Amino acid sequence: MSTQPDVVDAGAAYTVLPSSSPCTSEERATALADLRFGVTFTDHMARATWTPDAQWHAHRVERFAPLQLSPAASVLHYAQEIFEGLKAYRHSDGSVWSFRPEVNARRFAASARRLAMPELPVADFLGSLTALVETDLEWVPASDGASLYLRPFMIATEPFLGVRPSHVYDYVVIASPVGPYFAHGFQPVSIWVAQDYHRAGPGGTGAAKFGGNYAASLLPQQAAHAHGFDQVCFLDAATGANLEELGGMNVFVVGADGRVSTPALTGSILEGVTRSSILQLLAEDGCDVAETQIPLADLLAGIRSGEVREVFACGTAAVVTPIGRLAGEGFDVTVGDGGPGPVTEGLYRRLTDIQFGRAADQHGWMRQLV
Repeated sequence: MSTQPDVVDAGAAYTVLPSSSPCTSEERATALADLRFGVTFTDHMARATWTPDAQWHAHRVERFAPLQLSPAASVLHYAQEIFEGLKAYRHSDGSVWSFRPEVNARRFAASARRLAMPELPVADFLGSLTALVETDLEWVPASDGASLYLRPFMIATEPFLGVRPSHVYDYVVIASPVGPYFAHGFQPVSIWVAQDYHRAGPGGTGAAKFGGNYAASLLPQQAAHAHGFDQVCFLDAATGANLEELGGMNVFVVGADGRVSTPALTGSILEGVTRSSILQLLAEDGCDVAETQIPLADLLAGIRSGEVREVFACGTAAVVTPIGRLAGEGFDVTVGDGGPGPVTEGLYRRLTDIQFGRAADQHGWMRQLV
């Protein structure tokens, strides 16, 4: 059982307005039999609205449908938009749980502060997840490795073209049943290191889960694919010398001596929920763990000499992903033997076993939604 404090009851109640045209059982079964990432959505979405006078209000669950926006809506012009990503996992007894959602809630509030947006109370965030999952419970997959991906987001909706924070915001949660993020599952990925583009810079929005950071990663990601690689990794904008993160994942390095390192949070790196969980697990195991600068030149030298045995990425969507090859202009190296290393594989198994209820939740990380 989770030992997290019960804050859901303190949140605003979400009124359920059932869809008049939900999917049939047959349509839903067909969708759940062919799971891909983020292409199929459930029948409903959770919503709330913020205005200066009423603050957060109109909490409801309603039919999944297109949003109505004025062409002058602030989000379309000044990109006031933030989001989160987390999953709902069905356990063997039929119950449904999420992994550390209160951490996502606090990060959502921190992102809102950076984008000059109103903070959604943690209890309202958690309540929206529970209300949506309860309403669309039959959409939570029970197949091996599958889950219901939850995407909370907030956008500025005031129709106003002046450059200032919006006076109206909409909070929305949508849900998508998903299989593995990478089609090939838990297998090594190849990474292209971008040396001419940066995801974020000092003093910018890199620490916020903000759509603009991901937009900045799309052209380099396109270039990575053009070179035949799965993902792109960014270096820091200040020096162009140190690893930061992938387009949507944090990165870790495992030395032959057992030391594990990950780029320090400098304000331009997103503090991942999976990242912090891995740091805690490694520290409890007595590993020498460091949050520090990781110069690309040192990493390449370590891979070539064998001093670096494993490199892996982590994030909510893929959990933990081994990196088997690292390349960029002027270099191309294979990490270890190119396959998943024992530390990477062990962390993946431990985290997914906790998430799917196959192992005891000794940290109180899991919160029951239904």
